[in-house]
This record gives sequence, C-alpha cells and structure tokens, in this order.
Amino acid sequence: MADGLNARMGRAVEGLAPGYFALVMATGIISVGMSLEGFVFLSRALLGVGVGAFGVLLCLTLWRFAAYRFAVVEDFTDPRRGLGFFTFVAATNVLGVRAGLAGHDNTTAILLALSGLAWLALGYTVPWTAILGRRQRPVMTTVNGDWFLTVVATQSVAVAAATIEPVFDPARHALAVLAIVSWSLGVFGYAAVGILVTIRLTTYELDPTDLTPPYWVSMGAAAITVLAAARIVEMTNAPMVAITRNLVAGLAVMFWGLATWLIPALVAAGWWRHIRRRIPLRYDATLWSIIFPLGMYAVAGIYLGKADRLPVVNAVGSAELWAAFAACTVALVAMSTHIYHTVLRPGPAREQSPN
Repeated sequence: MADGLNARMGRAVEGLAPGYFALVMATGIISVGMSLEGFVFLSRALLGVGVGAFGVLLCLTLWRFAAYRFAVVEDFTDPRRGLGFFTFVAATNVLGVRAGLAGHDNTTAILLALSGLAWLALGYTVPWTAILGRRQRPVMTTVNGDWFLTVVATQSVAVAAATIEPVFDPARHALAVLAIVSWSLGVFGYAAVGILVTIRLTTYELDPTDLTPPYWVSMGAAAITVLAAARIVEMTNAPMVAITRNLVAGLAVMFWGLATWLIPALVAAGWWRHIRRRIPLRYDATLWSIIFPLGMYAVAGIYLGKADRLPVVNAVGSAELWAAFAACTVALVAMSTHIYHTVLRPGPAREQSPN
C-alpha cells in the first residue's frame, strides 16, 4: 500500500540531523550581512526564513526526543554526529545578534541566556558522552569538521554578549567578562581542534567520503573568531576590554588571514572529492555547513574592516556576501526539492508482504 505521509514524516524526524540548525546559522548570518550593507528587504526575507526554520526545527527536535529518544541518545554517543547539537547554540545567538541590529536588545539578552544554558549543558555532556565515554578506540578516527562547532558555539556567545554590552549598563562589566572569556576559550578550542583534525587527516587513511562539508566549519570557526574580536574591540571601556583590546585586535587580523587561506584549500578538497573521485554532490543537511562559513566570513570581513579601519578587508567581505547569498539561494531550492521528494510527495505503491 502507498507510503503514508505520517510514516514519511516519522522517518524524517527519526533521522533528523543534530546539526540541522546550521540552516538557521546560515540564513541568519547572511541576514546580518545584508542588514549591515543596507539591503533591508533581503535581510528581512532571510531573517524570516531563519526564524521560521528555527521554530520548525525546535518543534521537530522536541518531537524526535519524545518519540524517538533512542535516536537522540545514539547521536549523543556518536562523536561523528554528537557535536552537531552545538549548532543550536550558534543558531540562537545568530538570531540574537540580528535582533540586536534591529534594536531589540531585550530579545538578544533572552536568546543569549537560553544559548548560554545550552552551551554549558552541551559543553559538559557531549564531550563526555560522545568522546571520553566512548569505549571504541581510537576516537581519533572519528574526528571531523563538526568538532569545530564547539568553537563556533563558544564564539557565538562572545558575539552576542559584546552586542548588548553597550546598552545594558548594570550588567556591562559582566557581559564584557563573558565576551572576553568566551572568545579566549574559543581561541584555545580552535587550536586544540585544529591539532586533532590535522592528526586525523595526516595519520589515518583518508577516503573521499570522509571529506564532508562540515570541514568548511574550520573556516567558519576562524571567521566567527574574527567577528567576536571585532565586536569586542568596539565595546565600551570596561576594564577587561581595556586590558585586552590590542591583543584581541591583532589576533583578529591573524584569524582573518587564516580563514582567507583556508578557502582555496577547502575548494580544492571539494574538487578532489566530487570531480576527481566522482563522489556525487547531493543535498543533505551538512551542506549548510558550507553556507554558514561563507556568510560568516563575509560578515567578519565587514566588521573587521570597520573596527580596525581596513578598507580592503571590508571590500572583500562585501563581495563575499553576495557569493554566500547565491550559495544560500541554491541550497534553499535544493532543500525544498529534497523535502518534497522525500517527505511530501506520495510514495509509490508497495506490494504487501506475505504473512
């Protein structure tokens, strides 16, 4: 008998990728970039997509936890997928930063509080359940680009805190400390994950299927480190900021250089995977792990160019924004087509199995 819509929806929810909130991260950060560049209509349209996707994904995640808890537990204990839960933290803060640009500072503060709680909970549970508590060894064979999501989530907290620091006088010093500490943890985290990924790529056998889109998060993590640093440099003179401002500004330029260097390397890896080794390029949730870094690199360049008065960096960021927007549009069309064919479109009739 025909495959019912409820059955197809159930399978989709059961297999929902923990990292699907990267869709919200991607559309949200490109919305931020369009707002900074004055393209109000495009910014609002992308914000609408991001907010809608956030609500849908939150409902689907709760549905999955209620109906398919075993699948959620499997993800939490799988180092290849478990780190994807950190996309919720980053997505929440990206929307918060966009709200801050529109003057909704209280919304930014609420979302920062929500993401901060999730960041603490995931930061102490996922590394244990997915990495330290795993019996299979060596865990190094499971390292992939998703591990950089821990850095992205941490730096997103710094960006959100720095966004509202100037307007919340009673909590200004606390927000400055939170921004600096989160940014510092992100920098050290980037170094640690970078070492692990390098060891994985150079020590263990590498199959073309291993070079998945999440490796682009390495560039996105560097870019959001730049953005967090640029926002910290712009903060008012809290003592913590005054002491570290020059160091943060200098490291921001270095991380921008690293992010810029990574782009050709990642493009070359994609060429080798899909062109030379003929791995088909199909839509899946991990493609948003490419779109977000492109948008984040653009916004980081725009902010860094303004904060440190670097017009060339600003111009590169502005140009990159349109590349990110084009890629986002293609990914949205591909996602809509994929959902239609796998969930909404009636399946072919199936022969009933004999009893």
